Amino acid sequence: MSSPASRRVRGECTAFDGTRRLAHGPLGDVVTAAKSAFDRSARASLLIFEDATGDLIDVDYSGTPDEVLALMAARELRRARLGDEPDTAPRGPGRPRLGVVAREVTLLPRHWQWLNGQPGGASVALRKLVDEARRANVGRDRVRRAQEVSYRFMSALAGDLPGFEEAIRALFAGHAARFDEHTRTWPRDVRSYARQLAAPALGEA
Repeated sequence: MSSPASRRVRGECTAFDGTRRLAHGPLGDVVTAAKSAFDRSARASLLIFEDATGDLIDVDYSGTPDEVLALMAARELRRARLGDEPDTAPRGPGRPRLGVVAREVTLLPRHWQWLNGQPGGASVALRKLVDEARRANVGRDRVRRAQEVSYRFMSALAGDLPGFEEAIRALFAGHAARFDEHTRTWPRDVRSYARQLAAPALGEA
């Protein structure tokens, strides 16, 4: 059963034992399944990937299942806290009290001159520019993320498989047919998961 902490800091994950897909779901559930496989066989070759990023998740399988989950929960909460950067800057009059993070931005004088002349000042203008850029590039960003996520997984689990380099080229070129061709001989679960992660980069939903 997944712990509240593991569900809170990570999304869906997938575990592999060698080239066989072992489990998929919330981190706690996946770690529990991987721990069971580890206890059944010392020869288990276990890797857990975060679906949204393709990152490998480090797990220490020593101890009881509850101890493994407790250690994972502590690590994940620590990871989440380290990723947070609280806003400690003094608040000026009229500044929103929630959802605003102060960070340094370095621009040329002409940029500051233009920003300061916009309605609402530099901060409002920058937020509008960022929002417009996000809307304009949403499709391109989705493709780029899928390429990065797929590349991380494929490098970790398929780097020694035949056709790996050609499959990577097809991934970044957005050629679905060539990707399928060069991954056809891969173990079924590796091929299926790579295809799932790569779908947005290959022009598929």
